Amino acid sequence: MKPPARLWLWLGIGLLLVVAITAVLQAVNALIWQLSYLLPSWLVGPTLLLLFGGGALVLAQVMWPWLQASRRRGGGNGPSAVAAPGNRQEAAQQNLAAIDQLLERIRDDVQREALRQERQRVAAELERGDLVVVVFGTGSAGKTSLIRALLKDVVGEVGAAMGSTDACQRYRLRLSNLPRGLQLVDTPGILEAGSGGQEREQRARSQAAQADLLLLVVDGDLRNAEQEVFDALARLGKRLLLVLNKCDLRGQEEERRLLALVRRRCQGRIAPEDVVAASAAPQSVPMPGGRPLQPPAEIDALLRRIAQVLHSDGEELIADNILLQSRRLSDAGRQLLGEQRQGDAEAVVDRYSWISAGVLAATPLPVVDLLGAAAVNAQMVVEIGRIYGISLSRASAQDLAVSVGRTLASLGVIKGGLSVIGSALSLNLPALLLTRAVQAVGAGWLTRVAGRSFITYFQQDQDWGDGGIQEVVQRQYDLNRRDSALQAFLSAAFSRVVEPLQRQQKQGQLPPRPPGAERG
Repeated sequence: MKPPARLWLWLGIGLLLVVAITAVLQAVNALIWQLSYLLPSWLVGPTLLLLFGGGALVLAQVMWPWLQASRRRGGGNGPSAVAAPGNRQEAAQQNLAAIDQLLERIRDDVQREALRQERQRVAAELERGDLVVVVFGTGSAGKTSLIRALLKDVVGEVGAAMGSTDACQRYRLRLSNLPRGLQLVDTPGILEAGSGGQEREQRARSQAAQADLLLLVVDGDLRNAEQEVFDALARLGKRLLLVLNKCDLRGQEEERRLLALVRRRCQGRIAPEDVVAASAAPQSVPMPGGRPLQPPAEIDALLRRIAQVLHSDGEELIADNILLQSRRLSDAGRQLLGEQRQGDAEAVVDRYSWISAGVLAATPLPVVDLLGAAAVNAQMVVEIGRIYGISLSRASAQDLAVSVGRTLASLGVIKGGLSVIGSALSLNLPALLLTRAVQAVGAGWLTRVAGRSFITYFQQDQDWGDGGIQEVVQRQYDLNRRDSALQAFLSAAFSRVVEPLQRQQKQGQLPPRPPGAERG
């Protein structure tokens, strides 16, 4: 019976280890013998220690970068890796720390200060003690009456006027057995006509982003506009209670039917028990010979539901809210940085476009060489990558540039671009000047198409997307040949390229055409 192949492998490895250890021991013995011959016996030990210690340090210095790279390739488990958050508050704190890094990169003073102030507000929210309940509703749904009833029932009479709300008003109150205080936010009415109503509604919706719990007050079945508001609030990812107000105007049977209908409309968005009936300001009852009787508000069911939600889920609601706000703030910061990077990258592309145009204006080439001379520029790729925090070697940038250049050629962009430029520059120019102008301006325009294709590539985390490089290049070609974009480019090209060529021609400074240029 033949031994398995793995056994032979291990035997071979063991034999190699024995040979290696034997060789090392022989070398050490030879070294000791040589040192004993050359040095006094009391110096042999310290000398060996220095030699082995120095060798170990050199080996560690050589191996350390390799070990660090191996750790990074292995998934970032080293000490520099960011630890996964243990809870929502830690996740929010990590988001805020990332925002601090974004702030250092944003150059626009106004945008940076606005983001910094919002970051400070969210950071303060991490330390706050109150739960925030924001109330929405139309002007006719009884939203303000409901808030008045809630405040009166919980904290007694409220001295401030509670009329129609043009701006958000806040009230602080306590619920029994709830460790945190409660901030009740009265927002302007929604679905009001006119520009003023739209502005007030926008203010109301901005408050929703900062709420721990949302209340939407309606007085009947959800109309289309109210359904849209409900859907928008539900999409925020926050806990939402829908209050069916004015139940005193309906009989018990009608009330049950309406509650069932509204709960069906809200199915899948909120739990059935989060649709609650209430009567914030019941109609007064006439009394013969006396003042009308004003029944008390019927809000016990709503108060119980609010208390249940806040008692059981209050801490989770706060944590979810803060995490959601910090993520939105991070998204806003990344968007600002992305816009800044795009502006910087477009400036690089613009600069290289005119460099390419200048090179071709001075030394015109046949069409077949336009690509290598102008549109494909590895240094431009390196600079764009650096803007997006990516360091590319010259060889990698050259490979990327050549791939875009080949795509330009395969899609017919070079020939099509020169045709577009030639038609636009059909001026009363001598043939030599027209040829140079078309080649120079065309080179700059092709560089722009290639450069903006590179920008898309880096914006997408070095990915050409599902359609590949062809789709990106084709899209940039189509965008840059639109009338508005092309006219803006040609206007700049006329002053930067054509007019200098005209002046050089008048001064007799144009160099002769190289052989083969007439074929371009």
